[in-house]
Amino acid sequence: MRDTSIIPEIQRTGAMNVPRYPSLYEVNARVRLRQIARETGRRATLDDIPDARLAGLAACGFSWVYLMGAWETGEAGRRVSRSKSEWLREYRSLLPDLREEEICGSPFAVAAYRLHPDLGEPETLERFRERLHRHGLLLMLDLVPNHTAPDHPWVRDHPDYYIHGTEEDLGRRPQDFVRMDLPGGSVILAHGRDPYFPGWPDTLQLDYGNAALEEAMIAEVQGIARKCDGIRCDMAMLVLPEVFRQTWGRDMEPFWPKVIDAVRKEHPEFVFMAEAYWDLEWTLQQQGFDYTYDKRLYDRLQSSDARSVRDHLRADLEYQRKSVRFLENHDEPRAAAAFPPDRHRAAAILAFLSPGLRFFHQGQFAGRKKRVPVHLCREPEERTDPAVEEFYRRLFACLRLPAFRDGEWRLLDCSPAWEGNPSHDGYIAFAWEGEGERYLVAVNYAPDRGQCYVPLPWADLAGKGVRLRDLMGPAAYDRDGQSLLAPGLYLDVPGWGCHVFAVAAKKE
Repeated sequence: MRDTSIIPEIQRTGAMNVPRYPSLYEVNARVRLRQIARETGRRATLDDIPDARLAGLAACGFSWVYLMGAWETGEAGRRVSRSKSEWLREYRSLLPDLREEEICGSPFAVAAYRLHPDLGEPETLERFRERLHRHGLLLMLDLVPNHTAPDHPWVRDHPDYYIHGTEEDLGRRPQDFVRMDLPGGSVILAHGRDPYFPGWPDTLQLDYGNAALEEAMIAEVQGIARKCDGIRCDMAMLVLPEVFRQTWGRDMEPFWPKVIDAVRKEHPEFVFMAEAYWDLEWTLQQQGFDYTYDKRLYDRLQSSDARSVRDHLRADLEYQRKSVRFLENHDEPRAAAAFPPDRHRAAAILAFLSPGLRFFHQGQFAGRKKRVPVHLCREPEERTDPAVEEFYRRLFACLRLPAFRDGEWRLLDCSPAWEGNPSHDGYIAFAWEGEGERYLVAVNYAPDRGQCYVPLPWADLAGKGVRLRDLMGPAAYDRDGQSLLAPGLYLDVPGWGCHVFAVAAKKE
């Protein structure tokens, strides 16, 4: 079952109004259209994605739709995806009745930056983008800067755009190099790779030490920018000069500032989002990226270390504003599988109510547990988890509130409830304020019940009665404003418990 039932079918039109802290929804284009085709009994294209579905995403407060798998792939990539025995074992453990035609090849082995024929004619993408815009949604597509598919036209027409190897390289590292028979003769080319793992056998590595390749790639990105509103740059750190040199022993000029500047001369509002690892997020932000993946927060939430999560949220607010918060995506395990239910809820509150871009994945709201390899275009049937669905319904009600979208955020201190009680160290608390509304988010990110005081930051509460109403549950409390300032709001919460309180002075 799909995660559509939580999406209210509410029509919304009007001009684009992207908040300071937007939300993004990732759709696996090939999987989604196969679902529609099975339901309708005919071939489906992007034109067949219902307007009601787009309206529902807008009604949930999304600003972006990331359409993963939009670009044309080739037979060379599909052949690799269908022949690697360890990959096939993974596919069939997920889908025992898998048919070969459902192994579509990796969407990150791009043969051309044209809409994949399975998704429609080229004009279909333009119409889909126009429909998104009518609902106040923006379109994000992929850029794979590090490599191409083996049957990309550049391989035949410009083999100098790629990293070449020797017979010795091929003999010593067959996992990283391949012999290609081209019109000009036989050459040995490198597979795309990062410095820590073997090459991706369905790709060929681009050579950013070649100025002609850099120029061609800038032109390619300018072409993509005319088809969408933003791009997710796959493994963006691989084409940083220091990483490229580490991987290939070759020097290159900084690429990202050039291409970002070139695109923004034509499209000033165009958005660049980097998939980024290895603590290179700040480097990429400094080179012009609007957003960078926050894998570090994900890892710290996974480790269940409240102190490290809290310390992570002490980072410069501008850095956090450009951070992409997520609990799952097409590369990570499903959140409902990676986190037990109570910790899933606590981690989601911390990730998605912190400042930054909030990244959600198709199936996440339904509590899906089976991650679909990107090489496949069918997913297994799974039942919706009503508890997960209800939780996300409440979370999206919060994310639609102006304070969480455009307000001011601050991390709060949590103090011991009494001397000798260290359980306050498991708490993470922060406040949001905007358009006259105030909210307190407090999570006991620890397995055991804990107590603490959280001093609220609003001095004008002194001398007033205050109502605290939990937006994620039924709790509501009346408190004296002075006591909320010092010693603070007293919390006694079970392990992984959380509150999102609307804080308002009681009317006389």
